[in-house]
Amino acid sequence: MRAMPFTFTPTVLVIDDEPHIRRFVRAALEEEGCEVHEADRVERGLIEAGTRQPDAVILDLGLPDGDGMQLIRVLRTWTEVPVLVLSARVDERDKIEALDAGADDYLLKPFEMLELVARVGALLRRRGDPTEPAARPDILVGRLRMSGVERRIFVDAAPLELSPREFAVLELLMLRQGRVVSKVQLQDHLASFGHAIGEASHDVVGDTAIEVYVHRVRRKIEHSEAEIVTVRGFGYLLQARAAA
Repeated sequence: MRAMPFTFTPTVLVIDDEPHIRRFVRAALEEEGCEVHEADRVERGLIEAGTRQPDAVILDLGLPDGDGMQLIRVLRTWTEVPVLVLSARVDERDKIEALDAGADDYLLKPFEMLELVARVGALLRRRGDPTEPAARPDILVGRLRMSGVERRIFVDAAPLELSPREFAVLELLMLRQGRVVSKVQLQDHLASFGHAIGEASHDVVGDTAIEVYVHRVRRKIEHSEAEIVTVRGFGYLLQARAAA
């Protein structure tokens, strides 16, 4: 087929509990020059997504340990990887829910392999070459700066020393600066971040732990002219101190 003339080797993650579908999809995509990885459950899919950092995800919705919809929502807390849903659910409401959750495309089972390959190719072309840093602007809050190229946070030119979980908390607050971030949103972000760095899936971050991480981050950004404000009953927001 060779319908994907890329200058890099795309990595595709196939998450489906039917081995024959994974096998056929893998064979077709490898023929196109893709590197393909597989998962058969939500938990394994999140681990593979964090470890492999794929360029595209093909996802079945009905998985043994959960619904693919939730997997999409967790992915969207930390990555913009294109997601193609592959599902036997024909109800239009399922398609709309998947797209609202963050899916980029929806293909019904049974499907033609040529169409699947073409759709994956379109998603990969839209994403571009991952070996070239995305031209995303830096995020600035006071003297805090989150680099749009490298995953680091600075105060002026000095990198901020943060533990992985402290980084995850500050990252989400910076991405949503000026908006309230709930404890549930922080928990979801920390959970997905934990999957990405290989933490155990049962390692749940409770409300008290969230408060501890926020307290630590507050101390570390004291001289950054940015502050974390507690909005009681709702969550936290990050803003420049001058705007307080």
